Amino acid sequence: MEVVVSIQDIRERVKSFRENQLTVGFVPTMGALHEGHLSLVKKAKGENDKTVVSIFVNPLQFGKNEDFRQYPRTFDNDCELLSKEGVDIVFHPKASEMYPEGFCTLVIPEHLEDKLCGKLRPGHFRGVAVIVLKLFNLVKPDVAYFGQKDFQQTVIIKRIVSDLNLDVNISVLPTIRNKEGLALSSRNAYLSETEREGALCLYKALAKAQSTINAGIINTKEIVQEMEKIIRNCKSATIDYVSVVNPETLEEVPRVSSGDVATLAVRIGKTRLIDNIICVSTI
Repeated sequence: MEVVVSIQDIRERVKSFRENQLTVGFVPTMGALHEGHLSLVKKAKGENDKTVVSIFVNPLQFGKNEDFRQYPRTFDNDCELLSKEGVDIVFHPKASEMYPEGFCTLVIPEHLEDKLCGKLRPGHFRGVAVIVLKLFNLVKPDVAYFGQKDFQQTVIIKRIVSDLNLDVNISVLPTIRNKEGLALSSRNAYLSETEREGALCLYKALAKAQSTINAGIINTKEIVQEMEKIIRNCKSATIDYVSVVNPETLEEVPRVSSGDVATLAVRIGKTRLIDNIICVSTI
């Protein structure tokens, strides 16, 4: 496995792949890897000739009072995990490499950036859009792999690919959970044992949404109320939002249909966690 840190070098490696007609699978990450990331890597390995993983904590997607400096950085351990998976290249640039002096270009996903997480994290998805577009331009993957946990992000990335006619396929894979149902996240490292137990309220609330739908209730307000009851029973939990939305527009829906997404963001102590499920309705 090779670690590449410069834009020039990643371009040269990708050019070599293309000259040899090799397909490239790409997994963009911010590091602090867990089994969720590795599930994406395994899929990329299984479907492509070469696999590239980026590790870059992107400063543009963090707000002023967010956890950029505290975000877990475990590069050596990440590389060990990726080497065991047989990854070909890890792209690990510095911020100054990706955003040199004078950088001033934005990518604005209008109508999608100001919903759900975007309401509370202004500018976040512009930062995501910029770095993903830059990485796609550098790695030129045939397929890029993302997890469903970051659902709004996947919707925005698919829209960027469509709107800008990018030559890459987006593969969104199911959220990986621990045995209790907690979605794996790099930010889980912030949780104490007590908080980790409290964080199970996210998945319990999502499971309640589906069971409520199974009982024949498809009125969104009723479903959200049931979800919020479960979260409020957790003393360490504070709700940022609970919503059921259309999977393409992210607009809230009045009545749930199959394919709509129950999604939430909850703070457990000081740690903000997100999760979602795709709803199934027989009505």
